[in-house]
Amino acid sequence: MKIYWTHLAQNRVAEIARYIAQDNLAAARNWVEKIFAKVDKLSQFPEMGRNVSEIKKSNIRELIYGNYRIIYRGEKQLIYILTVRHFAQILPVNEVK
Repeated sequence: MKIYWTHLAQNRVAEIARYIAQDNLAAARNWVEKIFAKVDKLSQFPEMGRNVSEIKKSNIRELIYGNYRIIYRGEKQLIYILTVRHFAQILPVNEVK
């Protein structure tokens, strides 16, 4: 399975990393590395995430990393990373279409 990061997901990761880096640059780098490592596992285990409670579609799933939700959509040979959100944030439905 190939993994494709949407622009929105890439931007979210960059925003979160910039926020973390304000206090600790090394922690920000580590967070980004671990997010990408977690997502890379999807290439072998595309259904390892759970269903997203706000969305009633079986191909929209999420991985949990710390306080963050990595929302993705699985298709035949491709996984789209749609967005990354903190648990405290409301998930706008338009981000997962």
